[in-house]
Amino acid sequence: MNPSLEAYLTDLYERGREHDAPLADRLLRLRNMTPAAAAFVSVLIRVQRSLRVLEIGTSNGYSAIWFADAVRDTAGRLTTVEIDAARVAEARANLAAAGVAGHVDVVHADGGQVLESAADASVDLVVLDAERPAYLGYWPHLLRVLTPGGVIAVDNAVSHREQVAGFLELMAADGGFAVHVHEIGDGVLTAVRLPRS
Repeated sequence: MNPSLEAYLTDLYERGREHDAPLADRLLRLRNMTPAAAAFVSVLIRVQRSLRVLEIGTSNGYSAIWFADAVRDTAGRLTTVEIDAARVAEARANLAAAGVAGHVDVVHADGGQVLESAADASVDLVVLDAERPAYLGYWPHLLRVLTPGGVIAVDNAVSHREQVAGFLELMAADGGFAVHVHEIGDGVLTAVRLPRS
């Protein structure tokens, strides 16, 4: 990552923390992924050489900037989905200011609906950073859209362990994934789709 982009991300993250600090209502907060978690997922994108990355839960675009920088290196593309119109506009502005907008499609929609409409085996890596109770409902569509060797990355797997416990159990019980919780940032749960026997 070049120094100017790194500086931009540092400033954006700090502004997000200042925005969130006085707000009691979690839905009004930006709730950005931590820098450590975003960097970790960016490494996964580069290691996998992901061409098609889907993020559900854009917020103001902080993590999307990390992922867009990664897909720029893999010649891939990021689609990031956000249901709040004001956040969509903010994310587009931040991505443009960071110089990575050309590698991202920001979609104003419900994440579950985007998954439902996605083509089979059309996504290499999915990042879930949205409303955690919805993840169980995403599962059938995640199975369908994920490519062989594809990765699901779930933020807040430690900070909100109880809210992702059911989803973790579902993935582990499937038997077709290598599942691990990484103690990075607020915790990142990864599930890597195993080759079919």
